[in-house]
Amino acid sequence: MENEYHPSRNIGLDLVRVTETTALAAGRWVGSGDYNAAHRAATRAMHTALNTLEMNGRIVVGEENRLGEDLHLCKGEMVGNGRGPEVDLVVDPIDGTKLLVKGMPGAVSFVAVAPRDTMWSPVPAIYMDKIIVDKGAASALVPECLDAPAAWTLALVARAKEKAIHDVTVVVLNRPRNQDLIEEIRTAGARVLLQEEGDSEGALVAAVTHTSVDMLMGIGGAAQGLMSACIAKATDGAMLGRLAAQSEEERLAVEAADLDADRILTESDLVAGDEIFLAVSGITQTRLLKELQFFSDRAVVHSLLIRSETRTRRFILAEHFMRV
Repeated sequence: MENEYHPSRNIGLDLVRVTETTALAAGRWVGSGDYNAAHRAATRAMHTALNTLEMNGRIVVGEENRLGEDLHLCKGEMVGNGRGPEVDLVVDPIDGTKLLVKGMPGAVSFVAVAPRDTMWSPVPAIYMDKIIVDKGAASALVPECLDAPAAWTLALVARAKEKAIHDVTVVVLNRPRNQDLIEEIRTAGARVLLQEEGDSEGALVAAVTHTSVDMLMGIGGAAQGLMSACIAKATDGAMLGRLAAQSEEERLAVEAADLDADRILTESDLVAGDEIFLAVSGITQTRLLKELQFFSDRAVVHSLLIRSETRTRRFILAEHFMRV
């Protein structure tokens, strides 16, 4: 009976196969300039791959805020073959679609899974203010950080990591809504890495230890906020988040959905328990994963699989041989 409700340890490798399949489909559109075609190919590939898995899966947040034809992977959709564990999923076929179609670094494919009813859904919210750090700074992150001046939060993180503030590196999504924050970070003396897209990829780099990034700050996607919470839980990092509507229409939708826009959420509020599987495959070059490569007879995909229960991280290189 337990298997009906909890993902098995084998599901992790199945999820990597899903993100690999998605990356292979999306990889054909790198540098194409065709956003809709790339998004459609990745979404269809992930949808098809998920439906081959031995699970009774439910999408908690996915592609509902995207426009396009034949849209799959939206909130409430059931995926898997209907047998096996009952799970929740957050999916992002391409995190960084604009980067991908421009041939720029930072595009990846993500899937995270946890037992049923353990993921909090931000739908219909579109935006979330968030801070993510790795386990070295997890104890320094307190709720006041979301409202405090950036210099105060940076000082806490720097002290926890035994660094000077000028050695702290912060990823921030490069958007006008984050401009004041960017200036605050620079004034405090920390280093800023502006991220053109790829909110979840930025959270992953911030949460994984032994990278050049110490934290992620700023307003990005709410769906990516849930993915970021899975990342933080799976890596022993920490996260703070709060819905941050950027229009009156979004504010009213959040209010109608009875979501508390003032509540400061931690990673455990967003995803409960400790049975999270996270799979990510690189499409273009990232700070953690090499880019997808096509050769005459094969394709090479680099992926990362994290299991929160055991704190295991597996970097996987897969060669997919193609019929000629």
